[in-house]
Amino acid sequence: MKRAVGLAALAVALSYNIASAQQISVKVGVLTDMSSLYADDTGPGSVAAARLAAQDFMKDHANVKVEIVSADHQNKADVGSQVANQWYDVDKVDMIVDVPNSGVALAISQIAAQKNKVFVGSGPASSDLTGPKCNANNVQWTYDTWMLANGTGKAIVKNGGDTWFFLTADYAFGHALERDTAAVVEANGGKVLGKVRVPLNTNDFSSFLLQAQASKAKVIGLANAGGDTINSIKQGAEFGIVKGGQSFAGLLIFAPDIGALGLQTAQGLMFTETWYWDRTDADRAWTKRWDKERNAPGKIPSMNMAGVYAGTLHYLKAVAALKSAADGKAVVAEMKKLPTDDPLFGKGTIRADGRKIHPAYLFQVKKPEESKHPGDYYNLKATIPAAEAFRPLKDGGCPLVNG
Repeated sequence: MKRAVGLAALAVALSYNIASAQQISVKVGVLTDMSSLYADDTGPGSVAAARLAAQDFMKDHANVKVEIVSADHQNKADVGSQVANQWYDVDKVDMIVDVPNSGVALAISQIAAQKNKVFVGSGPASSDLTGPKCNANNVQWTYDTWMLANGTGKAIVKNGGDTWFFLTADYAFGHALERDTAAVVEANGGKVLGKVRVPLNTNDFSSFLLQAQASKAKVIGLANAGGDTINSIKQGAEFGIVKGGQSFAGLLIFAPDIGALGLQTAQGLMFTETWYWDRTDADRAWTKRWDKERNAPGKIPSMNMAGVYAGTLHYLKAVAALKSAADGKAVVAEMKKLPTDDPLFGKGTIRADGRKIHPAYLFQVKKPEESKHPGDYYNLKATIPAAEAFRPLKDGGCPLVNG
């Protein structure tokens, strides 16, 4: 009898130890812009999206505990790098997500590679992250400058906008977006008449807009984002840019930007996104959940926030498959191996260069009278298939592919 009790106790102990061994703890850091020009397009909304991903994953994986932490990189590479080093080395963060601002993101990508952690960029746009600056610890999820240029730039040139002048944010993102869009414009028979580099987070665009106006270009390409795009367009309206026969090309526009501009000012703008909250029933259902988590009435989510949710969810699937988050390179390899599938972006893949592949959508902002409810901003003009939406793998110069 004593022997039977002893064996039973041993079995219980063994089963407890096995269950304990299967417990996985994961810490995800949302590094974002909480207080400056990208805060409405990322920031607290991205943190809410990451929390939803953690909640949804833990609901179906009782053995996985996910902790979400967040910080403000202040759009400074040195600040972002300091946070990343602290998170990776001291706070045991396994993955960093979001990171709007390509300058900061390029630094974080390198730190993740050096420390064998993971970086999933939903916020940065520079196509260099999956091009010459790619590495085996990085995934770029939502969009990039090549996609934006080929979606928006090509459509505008084909519709007669064949002369361009660029207002360019003077850092890695703006330079990449100008470069990629200029290449598309010229490849489709258009001409670039000039450009001006504008400091990040500029309040007064008057001198730059005057140069654009004087160029007589049909299209003023805004190679900027967030608050800079909003201020460019608002001040351009005061200068009579559109009334004078020129038009703006918003090369990176988010739904919250349209809300800030208002339909009266933004109507007619064409741009490319990979996700819009009001496109499908699944998108609207997720937005209701996000709204409750975000707890900020009147706000709507951006594609960046959708990318945080989907990218975090897929990362967690890879961790669960490996039963560990310890080896960042192995986790990213598993992310590339597993087909992606989530309610916001649907089915897709992650290529060898770290580029997440899914469709893109060319939208045009509605006239005020066309809008039927709050946040009803867009008319869908074209769907760009996943196979065409992003730069061909062979053309990126990623060392993982060509090296």
